[in-house]
Amino acid sequence: MFKGLLDDARSIRDRDPAARTTLEVVLLYQGFHALFYHRQAHWLYQHKHFFLARALSQFARHMTGIEIHPGAKIGKRLFIDHGMGIVIGETAEIGDDCTIYHGVTLGGTGKDTGKRHPTIGNNVLISTGAKVLGPFTVGDNSRIGANAVVLQEVPPDSTVVGIKARVVKIAGQRIGPSPAYTLDQINLPDPLAQELCRLQSRVYANEQKLRKEEAREREADE
Repeated sequence: MFKGLLDDARSIRDRDPAARTTLEVVLLYQGFHALFYHRQAHWLYQHKHFFLARALSQFARHMTGIEIHPGAKIGKRLFIDHGMGIVIGETAEIGDDCTIYHGVTLGGTGKDTGKRHPTIGNNVLISTGAKVLGPFTVGDNSRIGANAVVLQEVPPDSTVVGIKARVVKIAGQRIGPSPAYTLDQINLPDPLAQELCRLQSRVYANEQKLRKEEAREREADE
């Protein structure tokens, strides 16, 4: 457990430009503190000490502002940046080398039973304020834009933005080797602008077609 925590701390140090040393991360970073408490609470939960697990997770919530249910499964080297207001539900699963910013919810829809929360793949970046709701998978190497509301499965190597979120980039157009390490929340496509461009192209094509038909009719009349 403690070797894994050290890997978590080193990963945060390497990815956060504000972090100077691993010791600074261990002592001062609430994202690391949330992981520290969760690793222990999850162990208690797995060994059916449910009350103690929940008590520890609630203590961590008050200390860090990050709420992680002890049943949630979290992989290696998760980077929780700032972290205030993050909520991660009981059946959520997070892969390795992911990055999660403040205000993110990995929650349920209220209508599911059993597996109620999302499964996040490896190397996924979830930007500020995003809501991922439901028992589906977000594929490896994907990015979720700020304030996106994701309600359905996300393919690997994709970028999703908007409310309701839509896929706007797929494999081959991804920026950088790993979204969770590039930490780029800015260079995301604008789906509204893309849709307007598509509509403009269709209108232009229809106008050209109409002009040609009108020209043919005038020639026939002459």
